[in-house]
Amino acid sequence: QVQLVESGGGLVQAGESLRLSCTASIRIVGLNNMGWFRRAPGKQRESVAIITPGGSTVYADSVKGRFTISGDNAKNMVYLQMNSLKPEDTAVYYCAAMDSSVWSAWGRGTQVTVSS
Repeated sequence: QVQLVESGGGLVQAGESLRLSCTASIRIVGLNNMGWFRRAPGKQRESVAIITPGGSTVYADSVKGRFTISGDNAKNMVYLQMNSLKPEDTAVYYCAAMDSSVWSAWGRGTQVTVSS
């Protein structure tokens, strides 16, 4: 089973940027839908961005125009570039891979904290 490891989280001020990375243990980027999700304190997990094997992307309305998901098939990595961060972006961010229409593989998450 694929293992996913996120990195790149941290503490930033509002308006700053961060880039999250997700490394997969087997070749999956470019073959399966990959996604970034987040869970804020006291809230349910939500989808942030998804990228398909063909490179199509889907974003949550709350991050459109600020976040960009991308994949590097050769490195088997997925990235989430987050610009103009807001305090409401504070959450644990998770990388996930889809298999048979189910988000079946998840990383442990990386904390992003945005101070005002």
